[in-house]
Amino acid sequence: FHAYFTPFVFVVGIIGNCLSLGVFLSKSMRHLSASTYLSALSVTDLIALLFYVLVEWLIRGYPVISSSSSPITFINFTGMCQVIMYLHYVSRFMSSWLVVAFTIERYIGVCHPFRRRHICSLAVTRRIVMGIVVLSFLFNIFKPLLSVVQHVDLHGQMCTTDPRHRLLSFILDSFYAVSITFFPFVVITVLNICIIRQLYLHNRQQRIFRVVTQVSVIHLEFTSILLVVSFCFIAFNLPYFATWCKLFLTSNFIRLSKVEELHDLDYFRGVALFTRAIYYANYCINFFLYSITGAYFRRGLKNLF
Repeated sequence: FHAYFTPFVFVVGIIGNCLSLGVFLSKSMRHLSASTYLSALSVTDLIALLFYVLVEWLIRGYPVISSSSSPITFINFTGMCQVIMYLHYVSRFMSSWLVVAFTIERYIGVCHPFRRRHICSLAVTRRIVMGIVVLSFLFNIFKPLLSVVQHVDLHGQMCTTDPRHRLLSFILDSFYAVSITFFPFVVITVLNICIIRQLYLHNRQQRIFRVVTQVSVIHLEFTSILLVVSFCFIAFNLPYFATWCKLFLTSNFIRLSKVEELHDLDYFRGVALFTRAIYYANYCINFFLYSITGAYFRRGLKNLF
């Protein structure tokens, strides 16, 4: 499944994110603060597709469907190994926290509308996006520093963790995993509950006073986009995160001796590949979510052609 599904995700993701980027940077959309977050998310997802999804598939998926038994070795060179690992970690971190920033922006716009003009302006949004970019590169600087190319039994030369810093790498990788999954899950879930509650109250008031403006329709549309994007973000991330935690802790801290235990480990490795393929869909699904929930996005998409 992983070997055959991943190329589909990659191709659809590249096309979809390029189209989304074109729409959000168009004249009719680029003046909106939400478009800045979503265009940055499209760029980040493109980087993740190239340096994470594609690389992982070439290493683990391509040999499965290829008649050639020779492994992909382009990453197993000093320099290339560190650059790819760095961009892999940076892009996943940025993708998660751009969704969080977009959630916060929509929360302020829906629940604190009088502060929206000052906090959700285009200038402030661009500074926030740049801050996330800088933070992503600084936060993940540990990965290239702790990665080396060395010989691994049964696999040959591999880009892997420096054995001299295995414990430090484990601690930092664990914190990284929590920072792109658990922390965003909590923030997104809490703020979305507040947004949905406020939208419910706002809808009741709107039915009473029947006041609908074009601005309110646009804000409501972006809020709808946020809700479906953040829901899919959690839905696609959570299974892989849970499986990764189980496999990561078992591989690093539990010595397996029984045949049944080794069989269980192989089973969870298979489950991890399956859930990882589902997780990859997070980088290609947004275009379809925008198209389904956004009338202005569909209009902008038509104007591209």
